[in-house]
Amino acid sequence: MLRGRGRECERLDGLLDAVRGGESRALVVRGEAGVGKTALLDYVVGRARGFRVSRITGVQSEMELAFAGLHQLCAPMSDRFDRLPGAQQEALRAALGLGSGNAPDAFRVALATLGLLAEVARERPLLCVVDDAQWLDRASMQVLAFTARRLMAESVAIVFASRVTHGVPGGAPAGTEPTGLPELLVGGLPDEDARELLRSVLPGRWDAQVLDRIVAEARGNPLALVELPRGCTPAEFAGGFGLPGGPALTGRIRESYQRRVAHLPLETRRFLLVAAAEPSGEPVLLWRAAERLRIGIEAAAPAVSAGLLDIGELVRFAHPLVRSGVYWSASPESRRGTHRALAAVTDPQADPDRRAWHAAHGALGPDEAVALELEGSAGRARARGGLAAAAAFMAPPLRRVAAPPASPARRTRAPARRLRPVRRHGHARVRAAGGARAAEHR
Repeated sequence: MLRGRGRECERLDGLLDAVRGGESRALVVRGEAGVGKTALLDYVVGRARGFRVSRITGVQSEMELAFAGLHQLCAPMSDRFDRLPGAQQEALRAALGLGSGNAPDAFRVALATLGLLAEVARERPLLCVVDDAQWLDRASMQVLAFTARRLMAESVAIVFASRVTHGVPGGAPAGTEPTGLPELLVGGLPDEDARELLRSVLPGRWDAQVLDRIVAEARGNPLALVELPRGCTPAEFAGGFGLPGGPALTGRIRESYQRRVAHLPLETRRFLLVAAAEPSGEPVLLWRAAERLRIGIEAAAPAVSAGLLDIGELVRFAHPLVRSGVYWSASPESRRGTHRALAAVTDPQADPDRRAWHAAHGALGPDEAVALELEGSAGRARARGGLAAAAAFMAPPLRRVAAPPASPARRTRAPARRLRPVRRHGHARVRAAGGARAAEHR
């Protein structure tokens, strides 16, 4: 059992028992940043003995890429696509960029996803875990919510973890939250459990009144209790954290991570920036970009030892705020250089959209070649039914890359002109997604 989470663990155990008995279940785990949603997902995955587990994570920078989240979930199950009805199979392949044809019908994509999960669960129960669901792209969330609401007796469980701010679902545009599903609201730890957790990370003995104040001001948030004391002196503890009237909790946690990162060697900080700029978490891509930037493999060790980064089948940060802090604390020049390296090592045939995205973020100014790549990416996104994704390829800060230079003969006028209607249709969605990013990075 997790400390202070008996009720939550019991609810998750009940969900697994029901699925083992042949039923299907869906659950949304909601809570503020750092409250322990990911730990609860780890718990349910650890308890899912005999299940096939598929775990995906919403990535904020991919919110405008239609079906990016669904690709994470369904691509590893592609060996079962041929068991779906022809029209559904065609729609799903088109949505995932695995086939050609017209923009896929969203309803057929949703039906295909439901059928695919049911087919996979024929062999053994299936547990699908979606972390940071508030950052899933709109198209993927609509499909997964549709699927979760229609599960009956397929032996499938879908568990979402989604962030809330002060008890209100937030941080994401309308339509990108799992709605109409059973929920488990995760609050702060009870005071006694919070004190025990705090004592476990504090060196030596501390005055009880000081501990009580820290617990009260952290509001039982486990990540705050664990991270805020790091790097602070006893004198700072004596004065309390001063959270009321100060920066938001997520800001304080990010600042704590930034302090930890600042003490790492320069090469390690450069390595972390590469990992933060590439949200796919593919280790091979990370190593190739690091090599191109002349960052040695040994640079990763201090970050792993500090508990900030885990490198396995995927590269994962300890918390999304680590990625955010690393990326936005770097200079614009460093970020651009990192994106240029990632663009150079991304296969333009296998993943042209990601290559174009990195190339645009790494560009110093208008670039005809990159503008043409963006045009192609927008066209592919539009063919998949993602108007917001298409518009995002020409939204700030990428629009400056496609801006025509002084010469009227330059072909970069064409992408800007042809994408004008796409920007018009997708403007509201991109603006909403941009607002979410701005709120996250404050």
